[in-house]
Amino acid sequence: MLRIGLFLATNIAILVLFTLIFQVFGLEDFLATQGIHSNMTSLLIMCGFFGFAGSFISLLLSKKMAKMGTRTQIIDEPANAQQRWLVDTVKELARKADIGMPEVGIFPAQQSNAFATGWNKNKALVAVSAGLLDRFSPDEARAVLAHEIGHVANGDMVTLTLIQGVVNTFVMFFARIIGSIIDKAVFKNDRPGIGYFGIVLVLQVVLGILASTIVMAFSRWREYRADVAGATLANRSAMIGALRRLQAESEAHVPNELPDTLTALGISSGWKKHASKLWMSHPPLEQRIAALQRGV
Repeated sequence: MLRIGLFLATNIAILVLFTLIFQVFGLEDFLATQGIHSNMTSLLIMCGFFGFAGSFISLLLSKKMAKMGTRTQIIDEPANAQQRWLVDTVKELARKADIGMPEVGIFPAQQSNAFATGWNKNKALVAVSAGLLDRFSPDEARAVLAHEIGHVANGDMVTLTLIQGVVNTFVMFFARIIGSIIDKAVFKNDRPGIGYFGIVLVLQVVLGILASTIVMAFSRWREYRADVAGATLANRSAMIGALRRLQAESEAHVPNELPDTLTALGISSGWKKHASKLWMSHPPLEQRIAALQRGV
Protein backbone atom coordinates (compact mmCIF):
# COMPACT_ATOMS: atom_id res chain seq x y z
CA MET A 1 0.00 0.00 0.00
CA LEU A 2 2.91 2.36 0.49
CA ARG A 3 3.32 2.72 -3.23
CA ILE A 4 -0.07 4.19 -4.13
CA GLY A 5 -0.23 6.83 -1.40
CA LEU A 6 3.26 8.00 -2.24
CA PHE A 7 2.45 8.01 -5.95
CA LEU A 8 -0.75 10.05 -5.50
CA ALA A 9 0.84 12.59 -3.15
CA THR A 10 3.78 13.09 -5.50
CA ASN A 11 1.47 13.50 -8.49
CA ILE A 12 -0.68 16.15 -6.81
CA ALA A 13 2.45 17.99 -5.68
CA ILE A 14 3.86 17.94 -9.22
CA LEU A 15 0.59 19.22 -10.71
CA VAL A 16 0.54 22.08 -8.19
CA LEU A 17 4.20 22.83 -9.00
CA PHE A 18 3.43 22.94 -12.73
CA THR A 19 0.61 25.41 -12.06
CA LEU A 20 2.91 27.64 -9.98
CA ILE A 21 5.54 27.57 -12.73
CA PHE A 22 2.90 28.46 -15.32
CA GLN A 23 1.87 31.50 -13.28
CA VAL A 24 5.33 32.71 -12.23
CA PHE A 25 6.71 32.60 -15.77
CA GLY A 26 3.55 33.93 -17.39
CA LEU A 27 2.90 30.76 -19.37
CA GLU A 28 -0.87 30.93 -18.81
CA ASP A 29 -0.96 34.39 -20.44
CA PHE A 30 1.23 33.18 -23.28
CA LEU A 31 -1.00 30.16 -23.91
CA ALA A 32 -4.06 32.39 -23.85
CA THR A 33 -2.56 34.72 -26.49
CA GLN A 34 -1.83 31.65 -28.63
CA GLY A 35 -5.47 30.62 -28.39
CA ILE A 36 -4.73 27.39 -26.54
CA HIS A 37 -7.30 28.03 -23.81
CA SER A 38 -10.00 28.47 -26.44
CA ASN A 39 -8.84 25.48 -28.49
CA MET A 40 -9.97 22.36 -26.64
CA THR A 41 -7.77 19.97 -28.63
CA SER A 42 -4.61 22.00 -28.05
CA LEU A 43 -5.43 22.39 -24.36
CA LEU A 44 -6.01 18.64 -24.01
CA ILE A 45 -2.68 17.86 -25.72
CA MET A 46 -0.85 20.29 -23.42
CA CYS A 47 -2.51 18.79 -20.33
CA GLY A 48 -1.69 15.29 -21.57
CA PHE A 49 1.98 16.18 -21.93
CA PHE A 50 2.29 17.62 -18.44
CA GLY A 51 -0.09 15.05 -16.91
CA PHE A 52 1.95 12.09 -18.11
CA ALA A 53 5.21 13.88 -17.31
CA GLY A 54 4.10 14.24 -13.69
CA SER A 55 3.07 10.60 -13.56
CA PHE A 56 6.37 9.29 -14.92
CA ILE A 57 8.41 11.60 -12.67
CA SER A 58 6.53 10.09 -9.71
CA LEU A 59 7.33 6.60 -10.95
CA LEU A 60 11.04 7.34 -11.34
CA LEU A 61 11.19 8.82 -7.83
CA SER A 62 9.09 6.12 -6.16
CA LYS A 63 11.90 3.80 -5.03
CA LYS A 64 14.11 6.55 -3.62
CA MET A 65 11.22 8.22 -1.80
CA ALA A 66 9.97 4.92 -0.39
CA LYS A 67 13.42 4.20 1.04
CA MET A 68 13.58 7.64 2.65
CA GLY A 69 9.99 7.60 3.90
CA THR A 70 10.31 4.22 5.62
CA ARG A 71 14.01 4.49 6.61
CA THR A 72 14.57 1.18 4.83
CA GLN A 73 18.02 -0.33 5.32
CA ILE A 74 19.18 -2.12 2.18
CA ILE A 75 20.88 -5.47 2.76
CA ASP A 76 24.09 -5.42 0.74
CA GLU A 77 25.69 -8.23 2.72
CA PRO A 78 23.51 -10.28 5.12
CA ALA A 79 24.65 -9.69 8.70
CA ASN A 80 22.81 -12.62 10.30
CA ALA A 81 20.80 -15.76 9.56
CA GLN A 82 17.50 -13.85 9.35
CA GLN A 83 18.84 -11.47 6.72
CA ARG A 84 20.41 -14.36 4.80
CA TRP A 85 17.05 -16.17 4.75
CA LEU A 86 15.32 -12.99 3.55
CA VAL A 87 17.74 -12.39 0.67
CA ASP A 88 17.75 -16.05 -0.38
CA THR A 89 13.94 -16.23 -0.31
CA VAL A 90 13.52 -13.09 -2.42
CA LYS A 91 16.11 -14.44 -4.88
CA GLU A 92 14.25 -17.76 -5.17
CA LEU A 93 10.85 -16.10 -5.68
CA ALA A 94 12.24 -13.60 -8.21
CA ARG A 95 13.69 -16.48 -10.22
CA LYS A 96 10.34 -18.30 -10.17
CA ALA A 97 8.57 -15.11 -11.30
CA ASP A 98 11.17 -14.58 -14.06
CA ILE A 99 12.24 -11.09 -12.94
CA GLY A 100 15.60 -9.62 -11.99
CA MET A 101 16.81 -9.81 -8.40
CA PRO A 102 15.30 -6.84 -6.51
CA GLU A 103 17.04 -4.82 -3.84
CA VAL A 104 16.08 -6.24 -0.44
CA GLY A 105 15.62 -4.18 2.70
CA ILE A 106 14.17 -4.04 6.21
CA PHE A 107 12.39 -1.01 7.64
CA PRO A 108 12.04 -0.30 11.38
CA ALA A 109 8.34 -0.81 12.18
CA GLN A 110 6.70 -3.16 14.65
CA GLN A 111 3.55 -3.34 12.54
CA SER A 112 3.66 -6.30 10.15
CA ASN A 113 3.99 -4.90 6.65
CA ALA A 114 5.94 -5.16 3.41
CA PHE A 115 6.13 -3.34 0.10
CA ALA A 116 7.63 -3.47 -3.38
CA THR A 117 8.25 -0.55 -5.70
CA GLY A 118 10.39 0.66 -8.60
CA TRP A 119 10.02 1.74 -12.23
CA ASN A 120 11.55 -1.43 -13.70
CA LYS A 121 10.52 -4.96 -12.76
CA ASN A 122 14.15 -6.03 -13.09
CA LYS A 123 15.37 -3.24 -10.78
CA ALA A 124 12.72 -3.21 -8.08
CA LEU A 125 12.86 -2.92 -4.29
CA VAL A 126 11.25 -5.38 -1.87
CA ALA A 127 11.24 -4.45 1.82
CA VAL A 128 9.66 -5.91 4.95
CA SER A 129 9.13 -4.55 8.44
CA ALA A 130 11.17 -5.81 11.37
CA GLY A 131 7.90 -6.68 13.12
CA LEU A 132 6.78 -8.97 10.31
CA LEU A 133 10.06 -10.88 10.34
CA ASP A 134 9.86 -11.29 14.11
CA ARG A 135 6.24 -12.50 14.30
CA PHE A 136 5.44 -14.33 11.07
CA SER A 137 6.35 -17.95 10.52
CA PRO A 138 8.83 -18.60 7.68
CA ASP A 139 6.02 -19.90 5.44
CA GLU A 140 3.83 -16.85 6.12
CA ALA A 141 6.71 -14.42 5.58
CA ARG A 142 7.58 -16.23 2.34
CA ALA A 143 3.97 -15.85 1.17
CA VAL A 144 4.08 -12.10 1.89
CA LEU A 145 7.31 -11.79 -0.10
CA ALA A 146 5.69 -13.76 -2.94
CA HIS A 147 2.76 -11.31 -2.87
CA GLU A 148 5.16 -8.38 -3.28
CA ILE A 149 7.12 -10.15 -6.02
CA GLY A 150 3.74 -10.66 -7.71
CA HIS A 151 3.21 -6.89 -7.81
CA VAL A 152 6.57 -6.49 -9.51
CA ALA A 153 6.05 -9.33 -12.01
CA ASN A 154 2.55 -8.06 -12.88
CA GLY A 155 3.97 -4.63 -13.77
CA ASP A 156 1.52 -2.91 -11.43
CA MET A 157 3.56 0.28 -11.11
CA VAL A 158 3.77 0.82 -14.87
CA THR A 159 0.03 0.20 -15.28
CA LEU A 160 -0.63 2.56 -12.40
CA THR A 161 1.55 5.19 -14.07
CA LEU A 162 -0.51 5.03 -17.27
CA ILE A 163 -3.78 5.26 -15.33
CA GLN A 164 -2.44 8.17 -13.28
CA GLY A 165 -1.26 9.90 -16.46
CA VAL A 166 -4.79 9.80 -17.89
CA VAL A 167 -6.23 11.01 -14.57
CA ASN A 168 -3.68 13.86 -14.39
CA THR A 169 -4.51 14.90 -17.95
CA PHE A 170 -8.21 15.31 -17.30
CA VAL A 171 -7.67 16.91 -13.87
CA MET A 172 -5.52 19.63 -15.48
CA PHE A 173 -7.91 19.95 -18.44
CA PHE A 174 -11.14 20.34 -16.48
CA ALA A 175 -9.49 22.54 -13.83
CA ARG A 176 -8.55 25.01 -16.57
CA ILE A 177 -11.91 24.83 -18.34
CA ILE A 178 -13.86 25.39 -15.11
CA GLY A 179 -11.35 28.01 -13.93
CA SER A 180 -11.71 29.94 -17.19
CA ILE A 181 -15.52 29.88 -16.98
CA ILE A 182 -15.54 31.11 -13.35
CA ASP A 183 -12.86 33.74 -14.04
CA LYS A 184 -14.87 35.23 -16.90
CA ALA A 185 -18.23 35.02 -15.12
CA VAL A 186 -17.11 36.34 -11.71
CA PHE A 187 -14.01 38.47 -12.37
CA LYS A 188 -14.96 39.56 -15.93
CA ASN A 189 -11.45 38.79 -17.23
CA ASP A 190 -10.85 38.07 -20.90
CA ARG A 191 -7.41 36.64 -20.15
CA PRO A 192 -6.26 34.51 -17.19
CA GLY A 193 -5.78 36.61 -14.06
CA ILE A 194 -5.00 36.01 -10.39
CA GLY A 195 -8.54 34.75 -9.82
CA TYR A 196 -8.13 32.15 -12.55
CA PHE A 197 -4.78 31.07 -11.10
CA GLY A 198 -6.22 30.59 -7.61
CA ILE A 199 -9.27 28.71 -8.89
CA VAL A 200 -7.15 26.35 -11.02
CA LEU A 201 -4.81 25.66 -8.10
CA VAL A 202 -7.70 24.71 -5.81
CA LEU A 203 -9.53 22.73 -8.49
CA GLN A 204 -6.44 20.66 -9.32
CA VAL A 205 -6.12 19.57 -5.70
CA VAL A 206 -9.86 18.89 -5.26
CA LEU A 207 -10.31 17.13 -8.61
CA GLY A 208 -7.07 15.22 -8.02
CA ILE A 209 -8.40 13.86 -4.73
CA LEU A 210 -11.76 12.94 -6.29
CA ALA A 211 -10.11 11.32 -9.32
CA SER A 212 -7.86 9.28 -7.04
CA THR A 213 -10.87 7.00 -6.48
CA ILE A 214 -10.14 5.60 -9.96
CA VAL A 215 -6.55 4.83 -8.98
CA MET A 216 -7.70 3.28 -5.70
CA ALA A 217 -10.15 1.03 -7.55
CA PHE A 218 -7.25 -0.29 -9.63
CA SER A 219 -5.18 -0.66 -6.46
CA ARG A 220 -7.84 -2.85 -4.84
CA TRP A 221 -8.07 -5.04 -7.94
CA ARG A 222 -4.29 -5.47 -8.14
CA GLU A 223 -4.22 -6.69 -4.52
CA TYR A 224 -6.37 -9.67 -5.44
CA ARG A 225 -3.98 -10.47 -8.31
CA ALA A 226 -0.96 -10.17 -6.03
CA ASP A 227 -2.62 -12.48 -3.48
CA VAL A 228 -3.05 -15.06 -6.24
CA ALA A 229 0.62 -14.59 -7.18
CA GLY A 230 1.57 -15.12 -3.54
CA ALA A 231 -0.48 -18.32 -3.43
CA THR A 232 1.05 -19.53 -6.70
CA LEU A 233 4.69 -18.66 -6.02
CA ALA A 234 4.59 -19.74 -2.38
CA ASN A 235 1.62 -21.62 -0.95
CA ARG A 236 -2.12 -20.89 -0.84
CA SER A 237 -2.59 -21.93 2.80
CA ALA A 238 0.46 -19.88 3.83
CA MET A 239 -0.90 -16.83 1.96
CA ILE A 240 -4.25 -17.22 3.72
CA GLY A 241 -2.44 -17.65 7.04
CA ALA A 242 -0.45 -14.47 6.48
CA LEU A 243 -3.61 -12.49 5.67
CA ARG A 244 -5.32 -13.87 8.78
CA ARG A 245 -2.38 -12.78 10.91
CA LEU A 246 -2.62 -9.30 9.38
CA GLN A 247 -6.36 -9.35 10.05
CA ALA A 248 -5.75 -10.16 13.73
CA GLU A 249 -3.42 -7.16 14.01
CA SER A 250 -6.01 -4.94 12.34
CA GLU A 251 -8.77 -6.14 14.68
CA ALA A 252 -6.45 -5.49 17.63
CA HIS A 253 -6.16 -1.89 16.37
CA VAL A 254 -2.42 -2.16 15.84
CA PRO A 255 -1.60 1.28 14.37
CA ASN A 256 -0.13 1.67 10.92
CA GLU A 257 3.44 2.89 11.39
CA LEU A 258 3.98 3.74 7.75
CA PRO A 259 3.72 7.41 6.76
CA ASP A 260 0.27 8.27 5.37
CA THR A 261 1.78 9.06 1.97
CA LEU A 262 3.25 5.54 1.83
CA THR A 263 0.43 3.46 3.28
CA ALA A 264 -0.87 2.35 -0.11
CA LEU A 265 2.38 0.52 -0.89
CA GLY A 266 2.18 -2.06 1.88
CA ILE A 267 0.53 -5.46 1.93
CA SER A 268 -1.76 -4.13 4.67
CA SER A 269 -3.16 -0.68 5.38
CA GLY A 270 -3.23 -1.44 9.10
CA TRP A 271 -6.08 -0.28 11.29
CA LYS A 272 -7.84 2.80 9.93
CA LYS A 273 -10.81 4.65 11.41
CA HIS A 274 -13.62 5.98 9.20
CA ALA A 275 -11.90 5.01 5.93
CA SER A 276 -14.23 5.48 2.97
CA LYS A 277 -14.34 2.44 0.70
CA LEU A 278 -13.83 4.69 -2.33
CA TRP A 279 -10.41 5.75 -1.04
CA MET A 280 -9.31 2.34 0.24
CA SER A 281 -6.19 1.14 -1.55
CA HIS A 282 -6.77 -2.45 -0.33
CA PRO A 283 -9.92 -4.58 -0.16
CA PRO A 284 -10.94 -5.65 3.35
CA LEU A 285 -8.77 -8.55 4.51
CA GLU A 286 -11.78 -10.83 5.01
CA GLN A 287 -12.68 -10.37 1.33
CA ARG A 288 -9.14 -11.17 0.23
CA ILE A 289 -9.12 -14.31 2.37
CA ALA A 290 -12.51 -15.39 0.99
CA ALA A 291 -11.29 -14.86 -2.59
CA LEU A 292 -8.29 -17.13 -2.00
CA GLN A 293 -10.48 -19.76 -0.35
CA ARG A 294 -12.76 -19.73 -3.40
CA GLY A 295 -9.70 -20.14 -5.59
CA VAL A 296 -10.27 -16.78 -7.35
